Amino acid sequence: MQAFFDLEGPLSPQDNAYEVSGLIRNGYKIFEIISRYDDILTLESRAGYEPGDTLKLIVPFLVYHNITDNDIKSVSKKAKIVQGAKRLISELKTDNWNVYIISTSYIQHAMNIAEKLEVKPENVACTELYLEKFRGLEGIELVAEVEGRILEIPEKSGDDTIKEILDSFFFKEFQKTELGKAFNKIEVMGGTRKATVLREFLKRDGGEIKSSVAIGDSITDYKMLREVKHKGGLAIVFNGNSYSLPYGDVAVASESIYSLKPLFNAFSEGSKSKAVEIAGFKNNMKYDVIGKSIHNDLLETHSKHRKLVRGEAWKLG
Repeated sequence: MQAFFDLEGPLSPQDNAYEVSGLIRNGYKIFEIISRYDDILTLESRAGYEPGDTLKLIVPFLVYHNITDNDIKSVSKKAKIVQGAKRLISELKTDNWNVYIISTSYIQHAMNIAEKLEVKPENVACTELYLEKFRGLEGIELVAEVEGRILEIPEKSGDDTIKEILDSFFFKEFQKTELGKAFNKIEVMGGTRKATVLREFLKRDGGEIKSSVAIGDSITDYKMLREVKHKGGLAIVFNGNSYSLPYGDVAVASESIYSLKPLFNAFSEGSKSKAVEIAGFKNNMKYDVIGKSIHNDLLETHSKHRKLVRGEAWKLG
């Protein structure tokens, strides 16, 4: 049996890249606008673009403000662990589950949380970013210019304004610079890449997707959840948003991820149908079986728990 966890949300409430961006002046605003741009590109299915590429798009601004790999590590050290995560992972390993983390997070953060949860580093897939590689490259002056334009965007500005400014920067001017060419080589572990690496882990370790459980909460997870759901495994959305909920078999709204343990037990004892059956019991308000449409009550419940567990990070895709 295999358990594949997203990290930010299910295992740790911190949005690491958001908090790292907070180290720079106006960094939170810049990140939030970039995150909205990420949603725009994802929803329009821009060729070659994957959900979660916010973590790539923010890099030029981190480089411009001289943020270092050690800064990412320092922010990560402040990250809490979601209630029940240590106990759940410990018991899963005792029950002979192979536990994996597939995360958009930068490697400095992903490995820190994995170590706290005693997940083997070879079972972690994440975004490999080393900021020192980008120092001194030509093109940084364009970052300063576009940052000024971003900060002038009115708070209630529409998507068209954001798209016009950032399309011009990321897909035209910036591409011609040394920094832009190095930037193009960054691969964020999101979207299709999450589903791909899940299959690679299974192949490496001799596992089957039908004996796998995937846990996610956001737009970066939906392809991984969909892959597992459609091929006989169990897809669980934990405190999910509107982008992830349609792709799960079961939705769990709780302040503790240990609430998933009965579903893992049922899955290992009686397959996916048994886990879905347990989730359908009306006397357990934490569980919902996900149907063809997502009703407002489910979205509201998950939004409430998402805020409780993640704080300010709840609003980010």
